[in-house]
Amino acid sequence: MHRAYHRWFSPSLNRDMELLVFGHHGSPVIVFPTSKGKYYEYEDRQMVAALGEHLNQGWIQLICVDSVDAESWYADWVHPGGRIYRHVQYDNYVLNEVVPFIRGQNDNSFFMTTGCSFGAYHAINFGLRHPDVIRRSIGLSGLYDMRSFMDGYYDENFYFNNPVDFTANLNDARQ
Repeated sequence: MHRAYHRWFSPSLNRDMELLVFGHHGSPVIVFPTSKGKYYEYEDRQMVAALGEHLNQGWIQLICVDSVDAESWYADWVHPGGRIYRHVQYDNYVLNEVVPFIRGQNDNSFFMTTGCSFGAYHAINFGLRHPDVIRRSIGLSGLYDMRSFMDGYYDENFYFNNPVDFTANLNDARQ
């Protein structure tokens, strides 16, 4: 099975970021790790092996990204406005660096996201925020109301990264 490690300096986050790619082709699946998790977590927990046939057949390609949860949601020493701002920078990293990186290697446009626990939040939130990019999201046992991380703080950045808030106000102009 194809396995590739990548690392680059992220202008969005102003630091090095790492990721692993598994599989040679197929629908790209961005895999978010659990709370404060690392890019190698999916492999360590045998999920890559469990998806071996799908990877070897070229049905999917896993892109296992690193997190910055310890610098954002879990950084309780930082003002909540700074926490959400760091998360916005992470969203920009995935959208403006990881997605183009994947597109440069894989011409399949059926992008997906997945994650467990806190990774489920990232997978669902990213998918809902970027429906022009993400076609399917699978979140397993996630938290989708992030207010408990904000100490009562609320701003526009938080609103647009709290799925229970921004999805409640979505509507289809065609209806």
